[in-house]
Amino acid sequence: MGSSSVVELLPKDYGYVVMVVVLYSFLNFFMAAKVGMARKKYKVFYPTMYASESDNKDAKVFNCVQRGHQNSLEMMPLFFVFLVLGGLRHPCIAAVLGLLYTVSRYFYFKGYSTGDPQKRLSVGKYGFLALVGLIVCTISFGVTLLLRG
Repeated sequence: MGSSSVVELLPKDYGYVVMVVVLYSFLNFFMAAKVGMARKKYKVFYPTMYASESDNKDAKVFNCVQRGHQNSLEMMPLFFVFLVLGGLRHPCIAAVLGLLYTVSRYFYFKGYSTGDPQKRLSVGKYGFLALVGLIVCTISFGVTLLLRG
């Protein structure tokens, strides 16, 4: 089986799913760069993961930047699995939900980076709805596999 036959097995619109994975990866690079800049600005050096409020007056702001990226990293494996699997059955729906999730994650990070953790949820909360939609797409794919004759 050549590589072209693997591509032929994928849904016609699966390329949208692939592009959302790439877009989210760029968002991750952006967040990592922002954490790096915050490390320099607030003088929190490696390997320290979080700043201590007793040692650093800017600890809360730095920790919010760090936490915004860390939480996105924690959620990334679930997001990618549900996007890639759900997209096999519903590529366009999964890609739109993945785009919504990615945009909401950007605003989640931007809000968190202000130093006020509540601001992460203004737009960021919609990412959870997108993730639930991707879970539904993945369940649909699993059921389809189980019911095929």
